[in-house]
Amino acid sequence: MAPEKESNGLDNYTFALEGRFCDLPDTEKEPASSTDEYSNKLAYCVTDVPPWYLCIILGIQHCLTAFGGIIAIPLILSQGLCLQHDGLTQSHLISTIFLVSGVCTLLQVVFGIRLPILQGGTFTLLAPSMALLSMPEWTCPAWTQNASLVNTSSTDFIEVWQSRMRALQGSIIVGSLFQVLVGFSGLIGLFMRFIGPLTIAPTISLIGLSLFDSAGSSAGNHWGISAMTTALIILFSQYLRHIPVPFPAYNKDKRLHTSPVYVFQILPVLLGITLSWTICYILTVYNVLPAEPDKYGYLARTDLKGDVMSQAPWLVFPYPGQWGRPTVSLAGVIGILAGVISSMIESVGDYHACARLSGAPPPPKHAINRGIGIEGIGCLLAGAWGTGNGTTSYSENVGALGITKVGSRMVIVASGVLMVVMGIFGKVGAIFTTIPSPVIGGMFMVMFGVISAAGVSNLQYADMNSSRNIFIFGFSMFTGLVIPNWILKNPKAISTGVAELDQVLQVLLTTSMFVGGFFGFILDNTVPGIVCGRRVRSKTCRTPALEAWSWTPLDSMTL
Repeated sequence: MAPEKESNGLDNYTFALEGRFCDLPDTEKEPASSTDEYSNKLAYCVTDVPPWYLCIILGIQHCLTAFGGIIAIPLILSQGLCLQHDGLTQSHLISTIFLVSGVCTLLQVVFGIRLPILQGGTFTLLAPSMALLSMPEWTCPAWTQNASLVNTSSTDFIEVWQSRMRALQGSIIVGSLFQVLVGFSGLIGLFMRFIGPLTIAPTISLIGLSLFDSAGSSAGNHWGISAMTTALIILFSQYLRHIPVPFPAYNKDKRLHTSPVYVFQILPVLLGITLSWTICYILTVYNVLPAEPDKYGYLARTDLKGDVMSQAPWLVFPYPGQWGRPTVSLAGVIGILAGVISSMIESVGDYHACARLSGAPPPPKHAINRGIGIEGIGCLLAGAWGTGNGTTSYSENVGALGITKVGSRMVIVASGVLMVVMGIFGKVGAIFTTIPSPVIGGMFMVMFGVISAAGVSNLQYADMNSSRNIFIFGFSMFTGLVIPNWILKNPKAISTGVAELDQVLQVLLTTSMFVGGFFGFILDNTVPGIVCGRRVRSKTCRTPALEAWSWTPLDSMTL
């Protein structure tokens, strides 16, 4: 975490409810920084209020930018919740996570870090959640995997998935209280002293690598469609990202004219999925894809969940406790805590990056503490509403600030309101459930690959010419793959005689990010190393610049 500078009054302008940082006079105590130079290029700074129509347009853009990460989480969770063949419930989960993400965004912008930073579901809680659902007592019954045997309105089926959701809810609610405590007590600074790149790198990388089975299962339903989706996302995000598309615009000076918009750079995932989805629809209409359920490629059809759109209500009102009273297990809580700690560290990096891109000073300690505390409250709300996940800061939207040159937090307020509206309109969630499985698999191939690489990129802050650091990272990564894989193949191997302890060990040792992060943390803080003329815990010179480094956030889909 960056050391807190001597107060010069600047912090109060950005991190309070009023004031405009870009108009502040230069201070004699501090020279002009890159932040000042960047803020001069901004059309609107963090405390500015753009015209209402611009807030709506850019708010929609931020919602679409975050859409990939937000809808991916309930679609993955549906596998562990035994909901693969219940599109209507999946749509309700998507509506719920949109609503909660909107509410948490408003809380963060107004009462939390007070920067233009959007909140959404987090992959750090997805790994321990799937580990909990993979325990023998939560394994899905065989009949729930057969679409012809599933009656989605039967009480037996409803109890099967709701009991699993309640177990997740209770663990997330209790785990989020720890984040609230850490945030509002200021303990996040203490954690940051002991957690370095060699801990974060394997933790984040293993989140992406541990989800390879979900990506392969979805993509394997039709490799041609999934490969097309992956190719389109790569085309838009890597090859066409610097090509502007002219859009009509109007202002008083230029009247009606065209303005270049880097659509491919802003919305590569949405464009790739939409185009693949459309092609699947055409192939379905002309019966190119097989109509027999036992034929390869059947799951690429777009009419498999056609009744979901007609059954989904126009308006839904998700509410706390909608799946029943949450249940709490020690194993689930401890597993969620591992994800919560990772989420907090990433958010600190997001705050620094967001402040730089929105023309604000580096966030002071009290603002970071407040932001982490509000994120904890957001996770508590997500657990109470029953999203099966928590909330965290979305780095892809931080990247969008640099593209649009609009750093106003009022734009993110508009995004929060729009997500709440999307959560209330049930048809919106229903639309996303009709995306064919191979298209989702193609998106996962890119998304999880980026997550894995984002973790590895944190090694730029460590000396990887050091045999010590190579050993720590390599050993942490390998154990994070080997141990969970062996435990999953031998679920009865853990038998201490204490059922609760067995469950805790089962969840932790099948969570790759915990295993890898644990070994990275222990070794990085105990194996000695000498650099810069002094003994340190990792081969990194802790200069002031590196003290303020921002972690490469795992939720980044600004490819």
